[in-house]
Amino acid sequence: MASIGIGLALYLFVNYLTQPAYRLCTISAKVNCDAVISGEVSQTLGIPTALYGLVGYTVILVAAFLGKKKLMLGTAIFGALFCIRLIYIEIFRIGVICPVCILCFIDMVSLLTVSYLLVKKKGSVTPPVENVQ
Repeated sequence: MASIGIGLALYLFVNYLTQPAYRLCTISAKVNCDAVISGEVSQTLGIPTALYGLVGYTVILVAAFLGKKKLMLGTAIFGALFCIRLIYIEIFRIGVICPVCILCFIDMVSLLTVSYLLVKKKGSVTPPVENVQ
């Protein structure tokens, strides 16, 4: 799932850098990725918004390979909140829907769920009972 997120964020980041004339994500005036690629939310705190996603998904992927479940969970919580903020701004302030951003949100919530279940599973394992005679 993190690799899917990396692909989606990489798509947005490359489009942010290159500003192509034709964008696959542009479906209509209300459904497009222009807000994230070149519009109001293309940067967050002076950093390209897509780069936050790219870094976040990469951290989750590396944490998964290293077995760092709490790092996965913490990054996924941040990522989900970041996505919620982004989608809120897109829909309620700008009036657009970014399909790639929606996919990123679904992917991040899935990663959040998996990370939470992994951390919870770790804490619920009971140690073996020793025979006391």
